[in-house]
Amino acid sequence: MTLSAVLSIATSGMQAQTIRLSASANNVANALTPGYDRARTSFSSEPTGGVSAEVAPSGAETLPGSSNVDLADALVDAMGAELAFKANASVFETGADLWDVLIRMKRD
Repeated sequence: MTLSAVLSIATSGMQAQTIRLSASANNVANALTPGYDRARTSFSSEPTGGVSAEVAPSGAETLPGSSNVDLADALVDAMGAELAFKANASVFETGADLWDVLIRMKRD
């Protein structure tokens, strides 16, 4: 695996977690909207490496006059997205640092 691939995979992970966090925030914002069906994020691996995220309605039953959003689940999902984003950001930063080392070695 090349260093460019590592950076690309980490970037796709950060983008996927951004989508996940956005869906979670949308669920929190619409928790009191009658008839709202919570958004669910699903992930799939890309053939060239990395991950993609897709948001779709959960399809779960919604009671009349309320939504099917559980605020605790939405907040836990948001915290999970934050941790996963940070992990991908750390991988990206490490890859960028390695890239800098390689460039300095080439100059010398």
